[in-house]
Amino acid sequence: MPINKPLPQAISPGLDYPLAYTAAGQGRGVLLIHGSLCDYRYWRWQIPILSEQFHVFAPSLRGCWPTAFSDDNPTYNVAQHTQDLIAFLRRQSPDEAVHIVGHSRGAHVALEVACTAPDLARSLTLADPGFRIKGETAQPSFQCDVVQKIKAGAIDDAMRDFVDAVNGAGTWHQMVGWFKTMVKDNAYTVLSQIHETALEFDLARVERLNCPVLLLGGANSPARYGQRLDILESIFAHVERTTIPLASHGMNLANPRAFNERLLRFFRERA
Repeated sequence: MPINKPLPQAISPGLDYPLAYTAAGQGRGVLLIHGSLCDYRYWRWQIPILSEQFHVFAPSLRGCWPTAFSDDNPTYNVAQHTQDLIAFLRRQSPDEAVHIVGHSRGAHVALEVACTAPDLARSLTLADPGFRIKGETAQPSFQCDVVQKIKAGAIDDAMRDFVDAVNGAGTWHQMVGWFKTMVKDNAYTVLSQIHETALEFDLARVERLNCPVLLLGGANSPARYGQRLDILESIFAHVERTTIPLASHGMNLANPRAFNERLLRFFRERA
């Protein structure tokens, strides 16, 4: 599948919500889970490359484009997204565990999937995990200001503030058109996501997890992500860690070659 070709879209049957996804390739399964303000289009530089060797699934989480919520919806939450993806995997790969990859908030969902249904996880990759670990000091949330701007109709300003907060000042200004379109398509999910700012993950839950784990961080990512990776690296029994050079939080877009090569090596070693 050429990289510049539109991603094919399907709707997963058997769920109470029209979960849109794209899939490509054959072989061992790989599940890609996007983060905040994104959808399956976020993986446009991964799907063509990974699908040359693997069967890649990239869903848009409940409430995200192309069926994006336009208001505060209680079904937009990590727990619901986790259950959606477990049901999705049980249908798409009923007989074989898959490689699970999550970025930012999607890393929280990925970890929840792996801990809730460990039989589904052949491996787990967490890229700049966007969740607070139980016991971590709570930081002031920038999302409150973002929500106020969304409610006032200042979508571009709100999205700029969000993207710059997780990547670094000035990032929004440098982003290409397709990325800005995707982010604005999912802008109103922040109205629901704001309720998760105090959500924590209890690391005691990873005791059930026996699959190998890959931790990825952007070389230029805000320090809080690296500090979280430090904690996670000390917890998992079978863990590797890599820093993606020349990249911040959106490492798979800023340096897709390094990101893809690291994933492929990790997957092949556990095929």
